Amino acid sequence: MPSICFYFQVHQPYRAKKYSVFNVGNDHDYFESPEDRLSNEKIFHKVAEKSYLPTNKVILGLLNKHPEMKVSYSLSGVFIEQAEKFNPEVLDSFKRLVDTGRAELLEETYHHSLSFLYSKDEFKRQVKLHRDKIKEHFGVEPKVFRNTELIYNNDLAKEIEEMGYQGIIAEGADHILGWRSPNFVYKPKGAKNLKLLLKNYKLSDDIAFRFSNKGWSDHPLTAEKFSNWVNDHHGNGHLINLFMDYETFGEHQWESTGIFDFLSHLPEYVLRHPDNSFVTPSEAIAQYQHFDELDYPHFVSWADTERDLSAWLSNSIQKDAAQKLYSLEKDIMAYGDDRLIEDWRKMQTSDHFYYMCTKYFSDGDVHKYFNPYETPYEAFITYMNILSDIRHRLDDCKKVNKAPTSKKVVKKTSPKKTGAKKSVSKKS
Repeated sequence: MPSICFYFQVHQPYRAKKYSVFNVGNDHDYFESPEDRLSNEKIFHKVAEKSYLPTNKVILGLLNKHPEMKVSYSLSGVFIEQAEKFNPEVLDSFKRLVDTGRAELLEETYHHSLSFLYSKDEFKRQVKLHRDKIKEHFGVEPKVFRNTELIYNNDLAKEIEEMGYQGIIAEGADHILGWRSPNFVYKPKGAKNLKLLLKNYKLSDDIAFRFSNKGWSDHPLTAEKFSNWVNDHHGNGHLINLFMDYETFGEHQWESTGIFDFLSHLPEYVLRHPDNSFVTPSEAIAQYQHFDELDYPHFVSWADTERDLSAWLSNSIQKDAAQKLYSLEKDIMAYGDDRLIEDWRKMQTSDHFYYMCTKYFSDGDVHKYFNPYETPYEAFITYMNILSDIRHRLDDCKKVNKAPTSKKVVKKTSPKKTGAKKSVSKKS
């Protein structure tokens, strides 16, 4: 009796514009470049028209047609900001989904960052920023957490449980599961009450990656065929966790592939079996007892074939950029003004490090998704030039404020103030 749990990641980064050494000290606007064909606004409108708006329309229709249908989303804070600024209709369309009561929102870091790997304090600040933003727009408080790109290990689970969340989602990696199936609820090692939901990567990737591949032995994939695969799991699990980028629909898999027709008919075929159902992550956690305890001693993600951190931190330029970025934290939070803190946080978004990846083998096409750079080294140079300018601005702050005060630290780190003033896989 498998229950399908749909989770969609919805994220667009603030991509940095071409920023040379000659910009350093003169230009503090790192992200806006209207004349660029890959400007943030142009990309957002393109994906909104091809993916977000039509997919939300289909999902809303399915929720209205099938009372049993459930979905869940994680909307990054920077995605919400860009929706506010560039296309409020997109944000309204997500609100209509949430208002049905059958579209659950998950928690994550506001800036879709790697902060847990470098700073627990900054990680917690960004989670609070995200929680405040979600409550501001949707009036809900998420109960389940998903970290950036499903980056997960035992330490993260412990932290998330201490922060009061009921569940967390992660990749169902074979080298962790061994003989076990991802189609059960698990308990993280050492956790008391926190529950763990794992992505069924085979069935998820059949939709997200293989759907339009005419060389795939199961092409074309129909709703009826996929529902039969779901039915094959009866007696072998409680859940089929289908986790994927939302841009799967309309952007990664174009409308011409039949992806919207597939989505429109999937619930009908799934629900033809009387024992099938749909659940949200929080419902799955409440409904099913954990099957076993799982040990994730090392970080695992859903990115690339390795399913580790190598998409963001496999080479020296990525590691150097990340180290220099987070080395600024203490002074940024002590001396920085609100805009400086916000710019520093936007540079934490994982996509910046993804563009520096040099693993152009089987995963190469994935890393090119809306990538504004010709090479990883161009991405690195641009990134480091921006960090140089941030340091210049920080030095100016230090000159004005000879020494930080405890009052200033509290004021400048206020998550509500930093996040509320603003008006987006792994790329599949």
